[in-house]
Amino acid sequence: MDTEKNDITTRKDIERMVHAFYDKVKTDKTIGFIFNDIVKTNWDHHLPVMIDFWETILLDNVLYTKNAMSVHYEVNRVVPFEDSYFTRWLQLFDETVEELFTGTRATLAKTRARSIAQVMQFKMQQENNGLRIKH
Repeated sequence: MDTEKNDITTRKDIERMVHAFYDKVKTDKTIGFIFNDIVKTNWDHHLPVMIDFWETILLDNVLYTKNAMSVHYEVNRVVPFEDSYFTRWLQLFDETVEELFTGTRATLAKTRARSIAQVMQFKMQQENNGLRIKH
């Protein structure tokens, strides 16, 4: 039975989105290894940080104030990010949002994810090509 989909309006909604998304990431054949084998992600630490990050972006409740790029530079130096990783990350993110939500903020979540991925992809490619960018 399908449940009615609503927009993202509360931290609880963001928690639901983040947990569902990372449940997919953990088992994904394209990007799961980065989180499981390379980073060895501590999910008890990572998930609340990601919830704060998305709450800051979607609900304008500033909980996340760190530099989101810095940790990704470190990972990129261990396993250079490929275009396919960004494509897959976005596919999983969009799929998760669309399964759970509909509305203005759901659309905003997908738009912001796309913007984040594009900027990160550009910066990682620059670094991988030997061009150092100020972090």
